[in-house]
Amino acid sequence: MSTLPTVDRRALLGVASALAGAGALPSATLAQTPAPSPPPPAPVTRILARYVVGARADALPANVRKEAARTLLNYVGCAVGGSEHEAMDMAIAALGPFSGKAQANVLGRRERFDISTAAFLNGVSSHVFDYDDTHLKTIIHPGGPVISAILALAQRRKVGGPEFLNALVLGVETECRIGNAVYPEHYAMGWHITGSAGVFGAAAACGKLLGLDEQQMTWALGIAASQSVGLKIQFGSMTKSLHPGRAAQNGLMAALLAQQGFTANEAAIEGKDGWGQALSTRRNWAEVTEGLGERYEAALNTYKPFACGIVTHPGIDAAIQLRNENRLTGAEVETVELHANPLVQSLTGKTDPATGLEGKFSIFHCVAVGLIFGAAGERQFSDAMVRDPRVVDLRTRVGLKLDAAVPPEKCDMVVRLKDGRVLTKHIEHALGSLEQPMTDPMLETKFSDLARDVLPDAKARRLMDLCWNVEKLDDAGRIAVAAAV
Repeated sequence: MSTLPTVDRRALLGVASALAGAGALPSATLAQTPAPSPPPPAPVTRILARYVVGARADALPANVRKEAARTLLNYVGCAVGGSEHEAMDMAIAALGPFSGKAQANVLGRRERFDISTAAFLNGVSSHVFDYDDTHLKTIIHPGGPVISAILALAQRRKVGGPEFLNALVLGVETECRIGNAVYPEHYAMGWHITGSAGVFGAAAACGKLLGLDEQQMTWALGIAASQSVGLKIQFGSMTKSLHPGRAAQNGLMAALLAQQGFTANEAAIEGKDGWGQALSTRRNWAEVTEGLGERYEAALNTYKPFACGIVTHPGIDAAIQLRNENRLTGAEVETVELHANPLVQSLTGKTDPATGLEGKFSIFHCVAVGLIFGAAGERQFSDAMVRDPRVVDLRTRVGLKLDAAVPPEKCDMVVRLKDGRVLTKHIEHALGSLEQPMTDPMLETKFSDLARDVLPDAKARRLMDLCWNVEKLDDAGRIAVAAAV
């Protein structure tokens, strides 16, 4: 029913008719004039494809090339370290009998598989410790999907170091820019963005190495759009590490299919009923298309000093600093209060973890091991550690004070000791952030610690040197060969 009185509605239509007669309006009345259609979105998928196809290795700025080498080093260390995790044993037992020809190595293992299976397995091992790189603007772990895919492909098709590094950067750019366009709404819907956006990075990087033209690359990104994986409900389980593995495998497949002319909708990312509409309540496609080749998301990558969810890092940093400054053992602690963003509880609120993987998503466990051991590396997230009586007791003394006004990268900690003393620590930016980045020596120490039980020290050292000097290699696949046991 109209909300206007009859006389007013007729008056309006009369005015419209008069204007139409004077040539100011078409003959249709206001009641018949349709609302203007929104302008079509920019051809995001094709713009991105055109950029990836045309981007040259010699155009990469020095700081971007250096960060890409740091990303590679961190990835290889995490994949080697995670290679002996029981999740890897299970995955190999399940998939090994069905693998094709032995074409590519799994880092830190003796087994070889077809490149698709190798890409999946290396993606799993790179993420199973939750110790990998992080693009803080989106919480994407960009190295796993991209490097797992191109390192497998580089063992099938010889790839020079500069070409390999360029593909790595382009893959990271692709996944992180698409992530920027939908974060945080996409993440809040329950998607694990490393898997759901990572597939685009793997497709772009593999497509670059395969020499796809613009049309084929557009198809590759379109095929990738139908292959997103990853739900946040899996955090704390082995399936979380499946996400980057599957993203690597799916992206590789998308590029290989596109190379053969396998078609996809050319607006699969931005179009009606496309990826963005289906997977997020908000899209800002300018984040994808603007500044290509001028600003690099790959230069903003960071590396974890602690083997757990990124939102716990400010609290761990505070705990370790208080422990070291006051020579605490944990036995002196009466209570701990952590003043932090609500994301800390939302993502890492497990109060009674039963496994090491669950411990990575327990802020209570993270703070406890920080105060007791002054560390939160992989050894602090073993199954035995989450059952250690000292740790169990201390994590029951940790409380949260949540405040949305506190940014996720900051926190305040108050530790009350049994002797009445009160200790406080404010963290503005945790170790491993862009403001307090891990140095090259820190990354090497992390790599050595991860590889210690898998590779001899001399072999680990050679592997690190290959990563640092990837641009000088005539065959980037040598990195995977050197990482095999």
